[in-house]
Amino acid sequence: MSQSTDHRTGDALDIHFVGNATVLLSYGPLTLLTDPNFLHRGQYAYLGYGLLSRRLTEPALDVHDAPRLDAVVLSHLHGDHWDRRARRHLDHTVPILTTPHAARRLRAVHGFHRTAGLRTWKALTLQRDGVQVTVTALPGRHAGHAMLRMLLPPVMGSMLEFGPAGGPARMRLYISGDTLVYDGLQEIADRFPAADLAVLHLGGTRLPGGFVVTMDGTQGAELARRLDPRLVLPVHYGDYTVMRSPLSAFVAEADAIGLGDRIVHCGHGQHARVPCAPGAAPEIY
Repeated sequence: MSQSTDHRTGDALDIHFVGNATVLLSYGPLTLLTDPNFLHRGQYAYLGYGLLSRRLTEPALDVHDAPRLDAVVLSHLHGDHWDRRARRHLDHTVPILTTPHAARRLRAVHGFHRTAGLRTWKALTLQRDGVQVTVTALPGRHAGHAMLRMLLPPVMGSMLEFGPAGGPARMRLYISGDTLVYDGLQEIADRFPAADLAVLHLGGTRLPGGFVVTMDGTQGAELARRLDPRLVLPVHYGDYTVMRSPLSAFVAEADAIGLGDRIVHCGHGQHARVPCAPGAAPEIY
């Protein structure tokens, strides 16, 4: 089937890995963007409480070149997931689906009035031209230490279910958000036992004091084992100076537990087409 036919009929999910946790998703006429981060190499992201981190990579897409968007899915309000370029230049009429904490600030301070704050397990459905996506907010925990969790912004994972309007889901996409592995994530597998693709935020982000606040390679492989998706796309690694766990660590750990063949090797700037048909291999281009 040709690329144009796939895009028109919704028989595949098209993915453009822009960099960090920013991914452009297209399913038929629907287009979504995750965690918009358009800072350039050498610029600094503000992570709160005076902490800055320098970007080491260039985004594969400039904010001014972004296509028409049906929605933005934002896992949390951190400077490497929602930066000043996104705040200034994204269309302020685009719906943003995010945490209640981020939604309040985006509406009141930044003028993004079509922002929806989704509490855990709450869902919102968007439709366009006969297809739909249902976005469900999922649990996530940005830090292990209770005190540190109070200092970091709340984070959500999300399940994106694509399919015909009013019909069954044909593609289920899990996005981890900046979470660590903890027992509360098990309920995701209980409620959504058949995810087609898991997009995992990795990097082993390390804050001063040695606190790790995103999954390293070992944790990422463990979450893939627990959730058991058909395919896994690693993102959020090697983009900022606070990221200490390379992609190779995740690949090695996934290989060690027999999940290496599930990895979608879509690097920064590349595209992947993931067919809806079970067993069909993704195409990288």
